[in-house]
Amino acid sequence: MRGREAEELAADWYAARGWNIVASRVKTKLGEIDLIVQRPGITVFAEVKWRRSADALNLAIDERRLARVAAAVEAVAHEYAEPNDDIRIDVLLLAPGLDPRHIPNAWQP
Repeated sequence: MRGREAEELAADWYAARGWNIVASRVKTKLGEIDLIVQRPGITVFAEVKWRRSADALNLAIDERRLARVAAAVEAVAHEYAEPNDDIRIDVLLLAPGLDPRHIPNAWQP
């Protein structure tokens, strides 16, 4: 599976839980945001990681990668979030044969 397929799977996962898919693969000078989803009062910027094994998932995300996502979010949040929305950065980890591992509010500087 490639990145786009993983992002489509992640979009389906969020949609099945009542989230509206707002955008995907949003590129900024500071990095890329894989997925943006919303519910009333909250906008989530999601980082999606696909790995071939559960062990590899444990190393898929780290503080440096999350910091890049956070910088990208800061650059575009005003374009996607409503003025009073809560904003958070989630991580969704995917691997074959495993349920998605969702880490809500993964970035807390």
